Amino acid sequence: MREAGGVVPAPRAAPGEAAGRRFSYGPVVPVVATVLLLCVPPGPEGPGGSTPADLASGVLVVWCVLALLRRRRSTAAGPGRAVPSPLTPLAALVLGGPAVAFAVATVASHDPAASLPGFVRYLQLFVLVPGAVLLSLRDARDARLVSAAIVVLALAEGAVGVVQATTRTGASYMGQDIRAVGTFGALDVMGMATVVSYGLMIAFAFALAPPAGAHRRLRPCALVCAAVFVVPLALSYSRGAWIATVLACVLLLLLRGVRTAVAVLAALTAAGVVLVGGFGVGSAQLGERLHSITEVSDSPDQSVTDRYSLWSAAWDMWRQDPATGVGPKGFPAHRDAHAPLALSSGSDTAGAGVSFQREPLLSPHNMYLLVLSEQGLIGAVAFVGSWGVLLVCGLRRFGAARHGRTADCGLVAVGLLVWQVINFFYGDIGGPSTVLTALAAGLATWWALSPANGPAR
Repeated sequence: MREAGGVVPAPRAAPGEAAGRRFSYGPVVPVVATVLLLCVPPGPEGPGGSTPADLASGVLVVWCVLALLRRRRSTAAGPGRAVPSPLTPLAALVLGGPAVAFAVATVASHDPAASLPGFVRYLQLFVLVPGAVLLSLRDARDARLVSAAIVVLALAEGAVGVVQATTRTGASYMGQDIRAVGTFGALDVMGMATVVSYGLMIAFAFALAPPAGAHRRLRPCALVCAAVFVVPLALSYSRGAWIATVLACVLLLLLRGVRTAVAVLAALTAAGVVLVGGFGVGSAQLGERLHSITEVSDSPDQSVTDRYSLWSAAWDMWRQDPATGVGPKGFPAHRDAHAPLALSSGSDTAGAGVSFQREPLLSPHNMYLLVLSEQGLIGAVAFVGSWGVLLVCGLRRFGAARHGRTADCGLVAVGLLVWQVINFFYGDIGGPSTVLTALAAGLATWWALSPANGPAR
């Protein structure tokens, strides 16, 4: 706006107000605390019990419920004191739809009482915690703080995993205690792989699109950090995490531009050849693990046989109850009635402080088949549909903010969501690390649906 004498300067906030805004991280503190508490190892009861991160996620949900009540009182006090809420009608639909579907599947299950704990778990991971993160993040600063906390967690877990692999104190793999599992232990072998993959995705996103006003050294530091995460990720021997990480990183590169994608992929290929071929870093075990990905009918190992046997059992369960499935937590009870004879009795677990034991196979290790078998088409359509809306809205917003000041947040959110969507083809919920999946879904929900990032369509 101009006057006769020139440009009228924009009003500036008072120094105290600006300082308060700069250092006020109150609402996001419970989110960061929940992330960092994942470093605490699970108790002696194993991954099935409540962990400090689970309890912190409960505190986070209560915190946000109280915040919603305060907003409602402020709105009732008068329009001048109304506080806008990020819980828009679209956000309420995306979060509320799966909640209704989970409830219907629980009521219609073969044993509603046995399915009730599963309903609570689904509600926690896919509705309450993501909604709480949506309400807690106010702007890009908060999102970057949560992303930084995930990177710190990944660095800590990755360091523990590398030490386990090099000192042979990790989980058992091919008769040797060399599998990196971090503080999650041998009973949650996917935990460290998930955390490290998240850290790699965030570091890679910051390298591709550094935050506005960031120090010029942030890009090389982020690249080095992403490269460091490759080592513990490889030593986790998690095939699903490898596939999801590669595909998600390629997508992020394409979102930044084709020429950038070609140059970075060439550099990564050369680095991989030097690391594995030149120095022989785990070449024998990694090569065999990579080869097992393509084994379907040509003499697959027992883990691959069990995986496809469990998928077949889940598919048969859905065909028996196509509308509502067998009910949340119902897969273990119906597994033997539908599984082929090739399925083994369990998975051998040892190492990382755990003595040898036989762990039962309680899920199909495919999130989509798990939801389909336990909750039928009602639950599967609601679950896949809600995440599909998040992905579409997130990509649309990134397209609008590609050259803006929040492009880094968009890349992080889209990268985490795409990684999890792909990884769900090879894994499902379970173990302490699942809380981090809910937090990542909340970060993606904030980017896709929060009014602070623009209109969501």
